[in-house]
Amino acid sequence: MNISWGAIAIAVTIIVVAVFVVVGIIVHVRQGRRQQEIHVADQRTSDKHITYAFIINPSKPEAPQAREFIEKFCASHGITDTLFIETRLDYDGRACAEEALAKGADVVIAVGGDGTVRTVASAMAYSTHAFAIIPIGTGNLFARNIGIPVGNIEAALSIATSHGSRRVDMGRMNLLDSAEPDHEHGFLVIAGAGFDAYMINDTDPTLKANISWFAYFVAAFKHLFGQKSRGTIIIRTAAGVDHSVDNVQFRTIMAGNCGNIPGFSLMPDAVFDDGLLDIETIDTRSGLIGWVSLFWDVVHKTVTRSSKQSPFATHATVRQYQGVSAEIILEKTVLAEVDGDILGKSDHFLFSIDRKALLVRAPHLAASGDATGSLPPIN
Repeated sequence: MNISWGAIAIAVTIIVVAVFVVVGIIVHVRQGRRQQEIHVADQRTSDKHITYAFIINPSKPEAPQAREFIEKFCASHGITDTLFIETRLDYDGRACAEEALAKGADVVIAVGGDGTVRTVASAMAYSTHAFAIIPIGTGNLFARNIGIPVGNIEAALSIATSHGSRRVDMGRMNLLDSAEPDHEHGFLVIAGAGFDAYMINDTDPTLKANISWFAYFVAAFKHLFGQKSRGTIIIRTAAGVDHSVDNVQFRTIMAGNCGNIPGFSLMPDAVFDDGLLDIETIDTRSGLIGWVSLFWDVVHKTVTRSSKQSPFATHATVRQYQGVSAEIILEKTVLAEVDGDILGKSDHFLFSIDRKALLVRAPHLAASGDATGSLPPIN
């Protein structure tokens, strides 16, 4: 059957027009949502006459533009008492936040990704001062989980500089076999050991900057069939009862304070203010079939919003526990991470939770987890 060039040209034109229409709709929806986020955030009661400290990670490409926008925003909103402190390789977010508090900051704001947020939050735990987040970069998992707009710096700033806060939990990962004096590390989203840590460690920063989350999948292929871990898990329940699980085998173990990542829900039961950690071990069998089963299980959890394993994930085993702490004793050392920051190898570590340790300026989360709004101020 012969097809004329005219018919081909018409078909191509229709496809191109359809693509432009779809892109236009997506842009329109995003712009509408962006304006809605700003409008709702602006309904909050502003808090002008206090000192704000902005802790900025200068390694982020967006950092210079973010600082310029923050300065203009503060000037136009009558916020005059501000501090700007930049992190360095030898001076992390925790040190910057401690400096900010020593200089009299009332609200400390992390301007960066999950690493900056995590380290600043470590200094703010149990403080009476509010902590806020201006997400820049690619991940921003905690900001997403708590409802702070990502990619909308104006709305995030409106939330950070207005009344409306909530108390949230902070996780801890303690490397019990470490000789380092500072071997306890805070996290807000997920800490883990095994496959997830090796994947994060091997992710190319340049590739991550170019293709965002897909860079992790590239790194993951290197470790799909890596060595498994085996050991004992001792879970302490909210009632203070220890429950030991012996001879556990897994590719990765994770402790979640909240469990959503872009597009997926890894731990649907994880809640950032319930005083509990969600512990999860993951194992796969039969080569690639096992990883396909695991992916299907993640999709199943995301769609059903249930932590129950999919009955069709026959070549993957996902075990889930809840508790206030979990001690892990392994036969061999394994690489560990907290919120995407690599810690090193360990064969004996402890996950724990500090209940409602952080006072975070945040939007009100509706049932959908998607809306911003006003919260009563917390003194």
